[in-house]
Amino acid sequence: MDAVPAPQRRVVELSGNRLPGLIKAFCFALFTPAILQSCATTMTSKQNPVTIAIVNGIVWTAEPSHPRSEAVAMSGDRITAVGSNAEIRALAGPSARIIDARGGMVTPGFIDSHVHFLIGGLSLASVQLRDARTPAEFISRIKAFAATVEPGTWITGGDWDHQSWGGELPQTSWIDSVTPNIPVWINRLDGHMALANGAAMRAAKIPATGGDITGGTIVRDASGHPSGIFKDNAQDLIDRAVPDPSPAMQDRALDAAMTYVSERGVTSVDHMGTWSDLAVFERAHHAGKLRTRIYAAVPLSSWAKLSDTVAARGRGDSWLRIGALKGFVDGSLGSHTAAMMQPFTDAPGDSGLLVNTPEDLYSWTSNADKAKLHVIVHAIGDRAIKLQLDIFERVERENGPRDRRFRIEHAQHIAPADIPRFGQLDVIASMQPYHAIDDGRWAEKVIGPERARTTYAFRSLRDAGATLAFGSDWFVAPPTPLEGIYAAVTRRTLDDKHPGGWVPEQKIGVEDALRAYTTGGAYASFEEEEKGSLAPGKLADVVIIDRDLTRIPPETIREARIMYTIVGGRVVFDRGGNP
Repeated sequence: MDAVPAPQRRVVELSGNRLPGLIKAFCFALFTPAILQSCATTMTSKQNPVTIAIVNGIVWTAEPSHPRSEAVAMSGDRITAVGSNAEIRALAGPSARIIDARGGMVTPGFIDSHVHFLIGGLSLASVQLRDARTPAEFISRIKAFAATVEPGTWITGGDWDHQSWGGELPQTSWIDSVTPNIPVWINRLDGHMALANGAAMRAAKIPATGGDITGGTIVRDASGHPSGIFKDNAQDLIDRAVPDPSPAMQDRALDAAMTYVSERGVTSVDHMGTWSDLAVFERAHHAGKLRTRIYAAVPLSSWAKLSDTVAARGRGDSWLRIGALKGFVDGSLGSHTAAMMQPFTDAPGDSGLLVNTPEDLYSWTSNADKAKLHVIVHAIGDRAIKLQLDIFERVERENGPRDRRFRIEHAQHIAPADIPRFGQLDVIASMQPYHAIDDGRWAEKVIGPERARTTYAFRSLRDAGATLAFGSDWFVAPPTPLEGIYAAVTRRTLDDKHPGGWVPEQKIGVEDALRAYTTGGAYASFEEEEKGSLAPGKLADVVIIDRDLTRIPPETIREARIMYTIVGGRVVFDRGGNP
């Protein structure tokens, strides 16, 4: 086998892996190019015909043994071959669809390792406030949207960002006059605080005084009455009054979400949600409607229910998998609810909060780990990250060695002493690069320049041996891997005030970022044997980009376009609309 020249060997490995032993041995023994091509063609035409062949591409495989090639063949939902244009064309029969990549980059399908998929889908149809630049624009957009809905309909979503108009938090008084009979419950883009109008607070029976909740904050005005802003756990006070979307609306949201991410090259997502979300995914899966692969996490506190569910039904298949549990340590930096070791620079009396107690976090993590479930925990502030790393280390010591792949989601503001621990403990840093160029506009005034040096520490974590898994946190940020790669490579903030990059020493290379969206994401969900690279037998999840990201100026990466997205050997997005 080792004597076969590399280009020929790849075709044999790829297309001969299902040949009967004698035929395969014959091909290996007689390895002239003509006989190799004949063996491969016979196998694909009779047993595993090529259904799609991509040619004339710059194929980035994510496979260290042969990182670059020209063409890819797929048979059904699996990759059949990776090789030269001539080799792949020889394998493709008359019924195969030939896709000409026209010199574009061909990569494994992108894996978004952190999304809130249904909320993202629902938000596509809600009021759009993310780019509102002034309070007046914020109010006018809500007024215009309210005119389009029936009285009594709740307006949710929004994704506003008060930093866009200088940092003043919105108030109920801003919008009550334009929404007198319509409950409004609109979240900041990070999801860790939201604004309720008077109608929403009345529906939730929020008292004029009192009603505080552990792990959350009700912001109050000078008279002590709620201003309309509810942070972290306090949001539950309003959430419980919001009617659930109908099953039909949930199905529409899922369909919209799948379409939206496929247009952006995303073929798999790790969803952070609830049991009711899982029911929506299962309904679509049973109907054969999934076009995006989903690894669905449920709340960490429900570990016992998940353990029973996995025991009864297993962990699913390549389209929908379970076994993951999502927990929370703290809130977010933008809401001043990230748990920090020292007070915020702009709020010396405040150092954030813990959403759950250390005792609960340890108990849930330990019990879930004993049940061999996958623990995934949100931690943003340096105090929160250290706390969860301590818990992971304790649980590993107490429960003994195994392949855990503990994850810390976001891992945004890390104390320098804790960076090496990610590699030492094999804790996956599941991060969202877009946040760096978004938060970089204002984060330094909140945490100061010294703490900013290890904020979104992509390079330091990589150098420490940690696995990086990139995602978006959609609905919080756009589920656009090309923008994420741009962010990780350039760290140029959205306001273009850091052309050389915000904290430039934490930049990483294009291929590092590509791996975090492919092989890193696959490893983070225990699926590296099935996806994340372009190799024989792996799932045929493939993306074609209109240019080679590794050979263009980094600042132009966000201008690149997804041309095709293929999931399981099926074209789910074609920019040209070709049949």
